[in-house]
Amino acid sequence: MTNDALRIMFLGDIVGEPGRKAVIEQLPVLKAELGLDFIVVNGENAAGGRGITPRIAIDLLRAGAAVITTGDHVWDQQEIVEYLPTEPRVLRPINYPPDTPGKGSVVLETAKGKVAILQGQGRTFIQPPLDNPFTLLESEIDRLREEEGVKMVLVDFHAETTSEKIAMGYALEGKASVVVGTHTHVQTADERILSGGTGCLTDAGMCGPDHSVLGRAHESVVWRFKTGMPTRFPVAKGPVRLCGLIADLDPETGKCLKIERLNRLIGGGEQDAG
Repeated sequence: MTNDALRIMFLGDIVGEPGRKAVIEQLPVLKAELGLDFIVVNGENAAGGRGITPRIAIDLLRAGAAVITTGDHVWDQQEIVEYLPTEPRVLRPINYPPDTPGKGSVVLETAKGKVAILQGQGRTFIQPPLDNPFTLLESEIDRLREEEGVKMVLVDFHAETTSEKIAMGYALEGKASVVVGTHTHVQTADERILSGGTGCLTDAGMCGPDHSVLGRAHESVVWRFKTGMPTRFPVAKGPVRLCGLIADLDPETGKCLKIERLNRLIGGGEQDAG
């Protein structure tokens, strides 16, 4: 990384108490160790595995997150409805109707220039059905570039299918600095920089219990698959794996100079890439 580049870290879906405790504990450590300038986390599963509360959002912001994104579980905790209009750094998907509480984008000042964070939600195999994220995200980026003078842009695209997430990267090529997918909780190994200077990762993965099925106790999930009977899926316990990405952005052009995956096991005596 050059001294002029802005180093941004994005962490994937935080799952339950184990995930949020690990993230809150590790954010200051990672910021110092990796020389981070800006941190974004997806917190939509931080409250017991479904949704986020104002208290949890405040704790994550105090720990060092500059922005918190969400997704299809954004409304699962009722108190978040009144909180979102009061805290612009907690985003909901931009493709909800315009009068929905909260916003889908935010612009923040840093020592290296303005940074815009946007959140969109896909429409393939995911509920509720929302407006077209491709056209809305593109038009919002254009607006922020023109009205705010923003060059560095990160988009969290919360979607089910890999095809829709990959397509979003190409749709925003040359417009967004980074397009990262969330929602499926499994980190992909396809980080790359497109010819237009947009860094992409199909899915950031999750920040949650490592010995689990998407953060849930594997015993319950396996039982459900074997029997077909309904059951609860409690958040798993044990060591937590933090997954996400780190990207270096050029403040002058907004282009992504470098992108790499972050994948660390916390509390298990193991450390992976990043």
